[in-house]
Amino acid sequence: MGEELIIYSDLDGTLLDVKYSFHDALPALQEVKRKDIPLIFCTSKTRSEILYCQGEMDVEGPFISENGGAVFIPEGYFRDVEFDGMIEGYGVIELGTRYEKLRRILGEIKLECECEIRGFGDLSVEDLMEISGLDRRSAELSKRREYDEPFLMECSVEERERVIELIREKGLGYTRGGLFSHLMGDNDKGRAVNILTETFRRNGFRGRTVGLGDSCNDFPLLDNVDVPVLVRKPGGGFADFMREDLVKTEGVGPVGWNQAVLDIIGGLY
Repeated sequence: MGEELIIYSDLDGTLLDVKYSFHDALPALQEVKRKDIPLIFCTSKTRSEILYCQGEMDVEGPFISENGGAVFIPEGYFRDVEFDGMIEGYGVIELGTRYEKLRRILGEIKLECECEIRGFGDLSVEDLMEISGLDRRSAELSKRREYDEPFLMECSVEERERVIELIREKGLGYTRGGLFSHLMGDNDKGRAVNILTETFRRNGFRGRTVGLGDSCNDFPLLDNVDVPVLVRKPGGGFADFMREDLVKTEGVGPVGWNQAVLDIIGGLY
């Protein structure tokens, strides 16, 4: 029997391509399922979006939503774990700031800078479909936010820096994803990954952790796993992340994800 693994994966741009398809990753997804390897989605997507993606990919188990805003663990999945609450059959470990507060502070920031800012809460479902290419169902699910406010900025580089400075002054966090900037609390993907990995270890896990991502908001994830995998972007380049043992995929998005996961399962790394 091979070494135990846990795989943490971003979705957009990593396991999903620009058309939000995971078709090119099916061989690796099937092998992950065959070997009963936990596949943990760790993404900026909402709980509702992740549950939909899990259903589409036939994936079960814990997940991390909204850039580490919360860890969700199915009830009964572990023996030893404490939750902040329960929701729809999942125990929740809350790490982020509630969405209502994020919206209020984003409103304050809009008044204090000359940057045109549009958050998810300002956008209609139709706006999101046009900007992101999401279908209607996915756009509706993406607006069910709990711990993270994605937003767009239209302004100079200097004004962008001012917005980020204001976010820090107000005690909140900022990160950059594929399409959107993100306003959030004192949370990131890495902190959530550490908490979930420690929970696995308390419940008997003795293997290695793998992390796959493609954007700046994935850097904390890649920093906190044993095998970090940086996925190539559609233009052929990579996000600016460095680590001595970093694995870089040859293929873009789910093509690269597929090969890297098969290689890792096969013992190449």
